Formats: sequence, C-alpha cells, structure tokens
Amino acid sequence: MEHALDDLARILKTPQTRLRDRYGALVLRLAESLAAGLAMGVGFAIVHFIAN
Repeated sequence: MEHALDDLARILKTPQTRLRDRYGALVLRLAESLAAGLAMGVGFAIVHFIAN
C-alpha cells in the first residue's frame, strides 16, 4: 500500500504535458499543408485565367 501511495504522489508531482505541447507539431504540419494547397490552387487558377 505504501508503494502505491508513493507512486501516486510521484505521478501527481510530475509536470503535466499540455495539449499544445503534445499536438503542436501536428497542427503546424496541417496548417503547412493547408497553406501549400491554397497556394497551389491559387496558382492553378491564375494560370487557367491567363490561358483563357
């Protein structure tokens, strides 16, 4: 029982990882992909507009 309480105290004392730290890289990657897709779409639209 004492070991369980020690483990619980250790778990509670460790700093919690924030959601932003955990998923920040994923969100940044998704935003990068979205920006690249928009840039390509605008580029294709400009080329299509000039070609016609």
